[in-house]
Amino acid sequence: MSGLTESQLASFNENGYLVVPDYLTPEQTSSLIAETNTLLSSFDLSTHPLTQFTTGDDAQNPEKPHVGDDYFLTSGDKVRFFFEPDAFAIDKETGKTTLSRSKETAVNKIGHALHELSPPFESVTLSDRNAAIARSLGFRDPRVLQSMVICKQPGIGGAVPPHRDSEFLYTDAPSAVGWWIALQDAGPGNATLGMYRGSHRRADGGVARRFVRRVNKEGDACGTEFVGNDGPKFPRGLEVHDANGESEVEVLDVKAGSLVLIHGNVLHKSEKNTGDRSRFAYTFHVIEGADGWVYDERNWLQPPENGEGFSRLYK
Repeated sequence: MSGLTESQLASFNENGYLVVPDYLTPEQTSSLIAETNTLLSSFDLSTHPLTQFTTGDDAQNPEKPHVGDDYFLTSGDKVRFFFEPDAFAIDKETGKTTLSRSKETAVNKIGHALHELSPPFESVTLSDRNAAIARSLGFRDPRVLQSMVICKQPGIGGAVPPHRDSEFLYTDAPSAVGWWIALQDAGPGNATLGMYRGSHRRADGGVARRFVRRVNKEGDACGTEFVGNDGPKFPRGLEVHDANGESEVEVLDVKAGSLVLIHGNVLHKSEKNTGDRSRFAYTFHVIEGADGWVYDERNWLQPPENGEGFSRLYK
């Protein structure tokens, strides 16, 4: 199974992202959509803690706290459901917060172990093709983690502020790469990705902050927060330019079944979905698991307690 071509790899290294059209077949894409719809319709709302997904990183809504309940923090080896904050309303009679729409159209994302617990998602994740792509990118022992479907529901799908993926899945040195697969067409006006071209190689493009578990006096996790990063800010071997300042933003037009590879240091975002169409995407991340790279124990997502660590991509 071949990986990236020389021209594709050069484009990825230069820009910090790469669009690979027709990465999935129409049959594979339909299978993942069907699985997503089954998961949305079958989960039990009566026992759900109604956890909303927010990193507390929204400049327009700074009062929204970071997500950090146990349902979220222990989701690394499970399939769990996180709601859009705008999918709730307060009942005038009871004062209780309830969903203002059906659960199927209220979920922000499904995560974070689809690649292990859902056969359709596992088949397109732990694959020979992805192993070949990882080899092209120079991974020695790639490990898969944080697999999820981002739903971007019509009218309420929340904006994702500019961020770098290595802020959330930090290794020393940074090594994360995201696989972002469009399950539905994603283009301008439909909350697609906005990529800051070349921002991963700017002098100010390092991992300056980290999204970590907040701990109490007893040392127990009690939420999440952003903290400054005092470790390495760039991957090893990355050629960093001296220039600072704004990068050009490319608003991607990605057809269903296409893959976007995202460098862990490249700045990217997505707007709120104000249209009438959902924008489902499946995404997972790969980090370096070889000796010499350390996955930080403060990261919000920690390896499963079974001791086997994150999923190996090389068989």
